Amino acid sequence: MTSPYQILLTNDDGIQSPGLWTAARALSTLGYVHVVAPRDQFSGAGRSLPSNSDGIITPLPLQVNGQVWQVYSVGGTPAQAVLHALYEILPQPPDLVVSGINYGANIGVGVTVSGTVGAAMEAAGAGIPALAISLETDQVHHLSYSTEVDFSAAGHFTALFGRLLLERRMPGDVHLLKVDVPCDASPDTPWRVTRLARAPFYVPVAPKRTSWNTPETVGYRLNETIDLADADSDASVLVSQRLVSVTPLSLDMTARVPLGELDRLLREE
Repeated sequence: MTSPYQILLTNDDGIQSPGLWTAARALSTLGYVHVVAPRDQFSGAGRSLPSNSDGIITPLPLQVNGQVWQVYSVGGTPAQAVLHALYEILPQPPDLVVSGINYGANIGVGVTVSGTVGAAMEAAGAGIPALAISLETDQVHHLSYSTEVDFSAAGHFTALFGRLLLERRMPGDVHLLKVDVPCDASPDTPWRVTRLARAPFYVPVAPKRTSWNTPETVGYRLNETIDLADADSDASVLVSQRLVSVTPLSLDMTARVPLGELDRLLREE
């Protein structure tokens, strides 16, 4: 008898997120799911490893599919949750790491801001197949634990692409898959392999305050000028075509240019 697949599940919305628990239920059909997630909301954390995180690990009993699961919250970012899971919690490296299901799509060249994508990148950096999955939602839900959001279709695609990553070897330069599900998707919604839109999906908004002494952060809004005519981009597939976007990502961020040509350009006098 073969041992069940070992799957690590994390997110950036925190241990109490309904999206996380939809993913847990979906992935439990594939193997044994270890849930290790940030204690707090960490959207926008990217792959950061801040030195002021406390790293406190708290075991928690939670009900999943009518069973009590032992899960773990971590005082740290999504990427740190992955590291604590790999080096302190799990008895052996998992066969797959899944990050999500996130409130809100992660689209375009700004995806490195995403804690959902950052956690998957951290796992990929450790040589483990990784999936980052997000559900398109209104911006008002991005930092919420709203139970009004229906994650069921996203749960279906979590299990689908989780299974594919477990069963199939990806090409060498595909280190993780980023999956974005439209808010009106069903399990029958088609999916397409895409590439990143060549612009950020969200753009910064200046703080609204009259004094720098007033606490405030830089906000964000949808980028209304992003090119949706590029049929192969994740933005077009999700927003215009209303299909599930599946984007292969590489950890190799080297620009795709002939290095010799760039070297000559830089050395020109």
